Amino acid sequence: MQFENIFLFLLPIFFIGLWVVVCFLIAVIGGWSSLAKHYQSQTDFSGKKWHFQSGRLGLSNYSSCLTIGSNYHGLYLAVFPLFRVGHPPLLIPWSDITTAEHKGWLFSYRDFAFAKVPSIKLRVLRRLGDRITSVQTDSSYGI
Repeated sequence: MQFENIFLFLLPIFFIGLWVVVCFLIAVIGGWSSLAKHYQSQTDFSGKKWHFQSGRLGLSNYSSCLTIGSNYHGLYLAVFPLFRVGHPPLLIPWSDITTAEHKGWLFSYRDFAFAKVPSIKLRVLRRLGDRITSVQTDSSYGI
C-alpha cells in the first residue's frame, strides 16, 4: 500500500520533469535558445499577431503552436504557453532579418535568416511570410 502511494505521488512529478526536459531540448536543437541570447523580448508586443501558426526553426518543427507577430520594429515569435519552457518570446529587429523564397514540391515557403545567428532559419508558408513582411512597411502597427 505504501509503494502505491509513493508511485502515485512520483508519477506526475516524473511526467512534468520529462515535459520540461523535452521542451528545453527542442529549444536547443531548433536554435530557439541561441536566438533568445540575442533577441529575447523584454516587453509586451503590440502589433499584428497570427496565433496557432506553424513553422520550422532549425531542426525543430513547431506545428500550430507559434504566435508570430510583426510590427514596424520587428518580427515577434512566441510559443504556446504549454510549450513555452525554454522558449522565451523573441523580438527580432528587421535590420537583422533577411528573407528568401523557397519552393518545395507542394508549397512555397519564406525563409527568415537572422544576422546574429546566421545558422538558424525560420521557415513558414509563403502566404504567412508575405503577410508578416507586409506589416513591416505599415507604420500603423506597433508605434
